[in-house]
Amino acid sequence: MGPTEKSLGDIFMGVDVWGRGSHGGGGFGLYKALSHIDPESLGLSVALFGQAWTWESEQDKPGWTWEQWWDYERKLWIGPTSKLIGVPEAPKDERDPDCIHGPFLPISSFFPRSPPPNPADLAFHTMFCPGVGRAWFVEGVKVLQSVDGWTDIDKQCSVGDMVWPHPSLAWEDGDWSDQLPEASTAFCFDDAWNGGSSLRLDVSTSIPRYQEDAIFRCLWLPVQSLSITSGKSYEASVVFKLGSAFQVDVDFGLSVKVLQGAHDQVIKVTDTSSHTNFSGGWTRLSVHFSLSSDPVNTGLDTLVAVGFIIGYALDSHMQPFSFSFLVGQLNVFPIPPPQATRYRPIIFWADFHRPSADPTPGRITGILSWDAVVSLAPLKTVNLTSPDDPIPIWTLDMSDRWFPSYLYFNIYMQAHPTSGPESAIWIGTTGLDGLHNRFAVDVPLSEAAKNTTSIRLFIQGVTDHGEVLPWQQCVFVDINIQELGP
Repeated sequence: MGPTEKSLGDIFMGVDVWGRGSHGGGGFGLYKALSHIDPESLGLSVALFGQAWTWESEQDKPGWTWEQWWDYERKLWIGPTSKLIGVPEAPKDERDPDCIHGPFLPISSFFPRSPPPNPADLAFHTMFCPGVGRAWFVEGVKVLQSVDGWTDIDKQCSVGDMVWPHPSLAWEDGDWSDQLPEASTAFCFDDAWNGGSSLRLDVSTSIPRYQEDAIFRCLWLPVQSLSITSGKSYEASVVFKLGSAFQVDVDFGLSVKVLQGAHDQVIKVTDTSSHTNFSGGWTRLSVHFSLSSDPVNTGLDTLVAVGFIIGYALDSHMQPFSFSFLVGQLNVFPIPPPQATRYRPIIFWADFHRPSADPTPGRITGILSWDAVVSLAPLKTVNLTSPDDPIPIWTLDMSDRWFPSYLYFNIYMQAHPTSGPESAIWIGTTGLDGLHNRFAVDVPLSEAAKNTTSIRLFIQGVTDHGEVLPWQQCVFVDINIQELGP
């Protein structure tokens, strides 16, 4: 075998965020080392060490919170919202030559932005979670409140690659000369749809309005970039809610726009629907869309943006206004062929296995396991021309990813299984523990549970389409408390 072709990009140059032996002193001086390594200079690759610097260097300060950590983390990776970052003077060896650098640059500025995998290959899902939180939510309902907070890298999602360090607003379908409102982005750890956080977007203007008549304006606010394939059909859905205080009438729509590709390619949006019957004021918007196909671009990926069309109306002599909203979840996935039979994902069976060793007194320990299936929709009529009719009564989706995939499973415990699952207590989710369709149970047996003969464990799936399975599609297993020992 002959030698493998190598390039400068195959050489990784180590840089330490703590600054140990690194040019620039690390931290916010990290960009000085990167500016010598990146493709615009030497063209080498970077091996980055000590990324926990943004937490570990600050965590012992009084009042340190997840919000403060993210503000620090964001500045290092994607830059400040407006103010310049002060870069401390790095220690310098007198033998080093003088090296002049410009102002601070975030880490992301040295690398090209790449979209996630095409949703036709891997369904896109985000609940805007950086992998930390103080609470846990299931469809807008808080099921956990943690005093010390939690961390789980398995729950990290895209946080919206087009809204940091601040959203890029544009006028939508209007030749208006008005100055655009300002927009800012933050995480909300106190309210979410699923997971531990949501994306908070604030829109405001400080410019007084002096028009004699009421006006109406439309904004385009992109949230996430994606690669899609021309000629394929997709569904995009978003769950959001308006803030409690807003000073203007607003209306929201979900849209998809071409960012990079053939200029004559057009996004066709169909089947727009809205669902507003969710708890806590959450609303889901969904659209079906496809990119126009032509002989040149068929089968090629095109860069698009998924975001909001925001319409707002202003009365005459309107004073400066502001409004905010939370984005809890965003999903994009391919649509099955229109003739394909719809299926329902179902968790079919569950089992609980206790360890062979003596059980821990006062605790429920063991491995909970389960498996999932799909059910096909019942047919109202079956037209058979003969006993040998070769046409199947169900038209199945034969794509590579027809079977539902699950992001994680919520696990609940119920001490008194005489009531419905709504009264069950959330005890955790599956994660990066190496167990497929498994959950290690280790929970205390409460005093209330000791007054009953059995404990019921529920498994609730969350699919890669962002669907939390309704209880009738979930499963449970009962544990005889008397068999747990003293």
